[in-house]
Amino acid sequence: MKPRLLLVEDDPVSLAFLRAALEALPATVETAMSMAEAQAAAPDHDLWLIDANLPDGSGATLLALLRAKSAATPALAHTADDSPALAQRLGEVGFDGVVVKPVAAVALQAKVRSLLGFSSPAPSPTPGNDGVAVLPLWDDDAAMTALNGNRSAVEQLRTLFLAELPGQCERIAAALRSGDTEAARGELHRLKASSGFVGAVRLQAAAGRLSESPSNAELLDAFEEATRSTIHSVLGVVA
Repeated sequence: MKPRLLLVEDDPVSLAFLRAALEALPATVETAMSMAEAQAAAPDHDLWLIDANLPDGSGATLLALLRAKSAATPALAHTADDSPALAQRLGEVGFDGVVVKPVAAVALQAKVRSLLGFSSPAPSPTPGNDGVAVLPLWDDDAAMTALNGNRSAVEQLRTLFLAELPGQCERIAAALRSGDTEAARGELHRLKASSGFVGAVRLQAAAGRLSESPSNAELLDAFEEATRSTIHSVLGVVA
């Protein structure tokens, strides 16, 4: 019998990637994009996968509400924030593990199997792009690796990503114009994760750097240029 998982993620691209990776375990995956949807989901899941930041609250708050109904269900947090301090806080509030987005399908599956008590080989770590001065717009190898070589899934996710990108970038710009750095960082973290899932490496790096210093004009210019180049690039679909 396939395990039943509850996946809570508010970004459409990240949600599509994570769901596909989990269903390939195989598993039955129920999804929610907010705390309210997660609380309304059917009960009796074998594992919860919860975004650390949600549009109507935090992953920690949602975990407490779910644990009040089912104290023994394991929970895995997922976040685009790779800081050790956040991972420690998530562990302290009761999460049984943390994965940092973007995460390769094989690494996510290994973590889930471990929490469910299934055995699986440990994945090899994937080096990041931090500190790389010049990056291509797209890294097809990274996208294919993240999706276990599923070319069709890469194409579908990139189509969804490019459809969502203009609106997401406008929300980031509006938040920065109004001085709402917390909202801007939230959108930038989601964009960093979704960019990584589809191999948009230049935009991923630009979003990550801007999230660290949202008031830096040079980083904002670099982010906007990366956004424009990505949106207008003919390399946005795998040939």
